Amino acid sequence: MSDSPFDAVLCDFDGVLRLWDPDGMTALDRELGVPGGTLASAAFRPGLLEEAVTGRISDDQWRERVTEELAATWGPVRAQGLVHAWSALTGRVDMEVLELLAGARRRVPVVLVSNATTRLEDDLAALGLADAFDAVINTARIGVAKPDRRVFETAARSVAADPHRCLFIDDTPGHVTAAREAGLTGLHYQHADQLRSTLAPLLA
Repeated sequence: MSDSPFDAVLCDFDGVLRLWDPDGMTALDRELGVPGGTLASAAFRPGLLEEAVTGRISDDQWRERVTEELAATWGPVRAQGLVHAWSALTGRVDMEVLELLAGARRRVPVVLVSNATTRLEDDLAALGLADAFDAVINTARIGVAKPDRRVFETAARSVAADPHRCLFIDDTPGHVTAAREAGLTGLHYQHADQLRSTLAPLLA
């Protein structure tokens, strides 16, 4: 058995490695003259978002549905403008987190595990992250999303690791709780120093 406490690191994407301007969507609302929260409410409506992150609809179809919903209240021109501007956003990579994951990857496989749409792979390429992981588990490709335990099991299996020997990192407490219930070590991510401390055995 390895002298490391973990045989694999499984890491969330948004909120850990990829960061978004918290006012980004609201700024788009203001620019297009609609109340703050309009775009986010349409895009992240629970039932619709679930369809997108489990692959029942594609990313293009998701954005088309958001456009249709906005158009019903704000008209097609404004709706299309909002969705077009939103679609141009890619977020930014936290380079400190990326460096820590790269350091851990010298010792064990690192798997990206994201509740994402079918656009994830394109976003990774655009951000220069296409080769940053040993495997990518995109929930839109496997049909189930976190906190379903099958996501964690699929991620561990992708690098032939025992879930009980995996570290799972996520900024959503419920996902971390679910991972722990599935037998993984869970870290509720809050900041890079915390991650550095947790990964210390892999970075030595």
